[in-house]
Amino acid sequence: MVYVIIVALVIIVAVLMSCIVIVPQAHAYIVERLGAYQGTWSVGLHIKMPFFDKIAKKVNLKEQVVDFPPQPVITKDNVTMRIDTIVFFQITDPRAYAYGVENPLMAIENLTATTLRNIIGEMELDQTLTSREIINTKMSTTLDIATDPWGIKVNRVELKNIIPPAAIQDAMEKQMKAERERREAILRAEGEKKSTILVAEGKKESAILEAEAEKQSAILRAEAQKEKTIREAEGEAEAILKVQQASADGIRMLKEAGADQAVLQIKSLEAFEKAADGQATKIIIPSDLQGLAGLATSIKEVLK
Repeated sequence: MVYVIIVALVIIVAVLMSCIVIVPQAHAYIVERLGAYQGTWSVGLHIKMPFFDKIAKKVNLKEQVVDFPPQPVITKDNVTMRIDTIVFFQITDPRAYAYGVENPLMAIENLTATTLRNIIGEMELDQTLTSREIINTKMSTTLDIATDPWGIKVNRVELKNIIPPAAIQDAMEKQMKAERERREAILRAEGEKKSTILVAEGKKESAILEAEAEKQSAILRAEAQKEKTIREAEGEAEAILKVQQASADGIRMLKEAGADQAVLQIKSLEAFEKAADGQATKIIIPSDLQGLAGLATSIKEVLK
């Protein structure tokens, strides 16, 4: 009997413990009573009625990411390509999510594929490859409206990969290669052009500097020649001045020494002798010297 009571107590404790439910953060529990919707439990401690209440669905309220496999689509110009998408969504109404659609993820995947085909079908290949942002925005808006009755909020949709056919890829690679070669040729031509311009400008500046240097050199040479001429003229003037000064000093000394007229005449003859220097064929002698008999010898020496 004791064992029966103990077993009964253990069962009662287990049942009571099972009635205590703790809902974690960012989660919600859908509770049903006798198969009917009873309520939505949010974060915290909850107690359910044993044998009557059950947790029908546990809902994750965090933002979720689903990567769908590539889907075949056809563009407006009849090019078949494969595009895979990534959908970011969040459950905002746990009750609608639990009872709105049987398989929400499959429903989103199918809805994404059909929406993508509708949008790409209105675009050509080149427009599809360059309009990712437009496609993302259209898909996000369409999916958000379609999934709202299911309690799902589509935050954004991203095109992960756009895979065109192999022939289109080869053509695109050749086009890209040709474009790169064209840009390379343009850059090379621009570089050569700039190099030629720089060389020409360098030669021009060099010629200008050489002409300026030659001009400055000519000016300096002219100034040096001018200064030399001035110094030579000043030297000659100073020499003449010194000669005249010496002559004046000599005459003054003769006068101070009391020299008579005869001495002065002899000095004059010595000056004529220096003037002739042995090269003169004629010499004019003052008339007042012809009467001086004592000076005949000096005249004879001068005439030789």
